[in-house]
Amino acid sequence: MHIKELFGKKTVFSFEVFPPKKTSPVEVIYDTLDELNGLRPDFISVTFGAGGSGNSRYALEIASRIKESGITPMLHLPCINFTRAEIDAALEEAQERGIENILALRGDINPDIPPVNEFSYASDLINYIKNKGSFDIAGACYPECHPDAENLIEDITNLRKKVDAGADHLITQLFFDNDSFYEFREKAAIAGINVPIEAGIMPVVNKNQIERMVTTCGASLPKKFVRIMTKYEHSPEALQDAGIAYAVDQIVDLVASGVDGIHLYTMNKPYVARKISEAVSGIIGA
Repeated sequence: MHIKELFGKKTVFSFEVFPPKKTSPVEVIYDTLDELNGLRPDFISVTFGAGGSGNSRYALEIASRIKESGITPMLHLPCINFTRAEIDAALEEAQERGIENILALRGDINPDIPPVNEFSYASDLINYIKNKGSFDIAGACYPECHPDAENLIEDITNLRKKVDAGADHLITQLFFDNDSFYEFREKAAIAGINVPIEAGIMPVVNKNQIERMVTTCGASLPKKFVRIMTKYEHSPEALQDAGIAYAVDQIVDLVASGVDGIHLYTMNKPYVARKISEAVSGIIGA
């Protein structure tokens, strides 16, 4: 199934998982997948390691496992560290495995891996994939501006290039201030970006982890959010419960404000995904 077909019929609800490290067997994630599949999300996306990372092989296997369970998979495909031949091979194998949905990304710049630069931008990859088969193509977007962009205007201009190249829908980077998302959505619409936009939500279960992530993606931390982390940082169980509650509050507000979809960054934690899914099931389906 092409994911784009779901939008407009309901609030799409999806998950993201990542492969185990290359030193671990792929099977270590299967129990996690079984639990997530049981929550019946609309689709599950699978991150794809950068060139040379060693775990990109797992991504296709995990996506196939998801498909076998009856859930639609989406394969992340970063391009800056891959050759055209490697991209072709990944797309060909995806087609052979019946994987129809791709999240096309530039990918993070890794100082230890020189970029190949056969595809310099996600828009280049999107345009390439559009001419390689009948894939549904998603693109990434940043409500609070891509860290490499000079400003949000430049970033939205580049986002428009992704849509013009053929992106069928978009998924945002994580954010913790819904107002930032609403302002971004309005600016995107003014710029003529009229494809569905899923909001990326990450439940906080570890203070250090989230601080590292916001440093790389540029998300701001609202005062309310900071108070929660400060209050419960030395109590893992309390922080997890508070993080789940904060994410649920975000989702309720987003759905009430007509969001196209919610993409939950599960961090491979089925318990967290289950608690949030149970809390919002009536809201998502309403």
